[in-house]
Amino acid sequence: MANMNMIQALNSAMDIMLGKDPSVVLMGEDIGYFGGVFRATEGLQRKYGEHRVIDTPIAEGGIIAAAIGMGINGLRPVAEIQFADYIYPGFDQIASELARIRYRSAGEFFAPVTIRTPCGGGIRGGQTHSQSPEGIFTHVSGLKVVMPSNPYDAKGLLITSIEDDDPVIFFEPKRLYNGPFDGDPGKPAVPWSAHPKGQVDVGHYTVPLGKADIVRAGSDVTVITYGTMVYVALAAAAGLGFDAEVIDLRSLVPLDVDTICSSVRKTGRCVVAHEATRFSGFGAEILSIVQEECFWDLEAPIQRVAGWDTPYPHAFEWEYFPGQARVATALKSVMEVS
Repeated sequence: MANMNMIQALNSAMDIMLGKDPSVVLMGEDIGYFGGVFRATEGLQRKYGEHRVIDTPIAEGGIIAAAIGMGINGLRPVAEIQFADYIYPGFDQIASELARIRYRSAGEFFAPVTIRTPCGGGIRGGQTHSQSPEGIFTHVSGLKVVMPSNPYDAKGLLITSIEDDDPVIFFEPKRLYNGPFDGDPGKPAVPWSAHPKGQVDVGHYTVPLGKADIVRAGSDVTVITYGTMVYVALAAAAGLGFDAEVIDLRSLVPLDVDTICSSVRKTGRCVVAHEATRFSGFGAEILSIVQEECFWDLEAPIQRVAGWDTPYPHAFEWEYFPGQARVATALKSVMEVS
């Protein structure tokens, strides 16, 4: 075991897969010589060569199209889109080609493509470097969608994604790249040494897709979240005195409905939280599932906490970000209903 931040854990996952499977290739803008804008691929081109870790032109549609062709022809490409905000030029390739190949060919062809991309705010990136578009991709049949919240899960989920025969969109919360924070803007980050999941196995291991993690057990109210918001929810729950159960979804598609519903049936109260825009966000899907499956167990209306329905602002980042105070307000609201 080694103490790693998320960047190091992701690098370790790719290093292991490049060494283990000669069909694995990495591709993306500046990922080779430069090591990526966040250094997630640092050192890998030097170790495995330019034919395994490929610097591409600034052309997201071309990156994804090339990855699809590689996948169909026997490779396992891991394509990096430098920021999730830049993925839209390749969306047609993803939705119309990558996600449909297995269906269109009646299972004759498949494309084991993993698309890594940093998402979310919290680094003063403004509207074009802070988006959380995961909900868009959960709507596309044939894709798997993943977002880890800690280094251990990040490495295990990425290895699982690369080994999967179906395409995976792997979102990485850039606010957590160098360590978690306690949910309150402006306060120092909690060092990984103080966080139990900072310890990462240096070897090969997997974390299954479609299995949520109960990061805090409780009996009063269920908080369902993922990514950066896991730490916000934990901070909010700790400061109120409620016995809140916090669920980290880890993968959005496939979704661990059993863990969600089991928790809500136990607590009778539910808060759904995500950083992405509220309207038509993934939280609406979770809310619908809880309403359909747990209606007779609910003791209060389900509350949603999310980003505002505006572009991500630069000057008012922490007013936009659904922080600890907004999650706490939602928790108080559901707990006040008797």
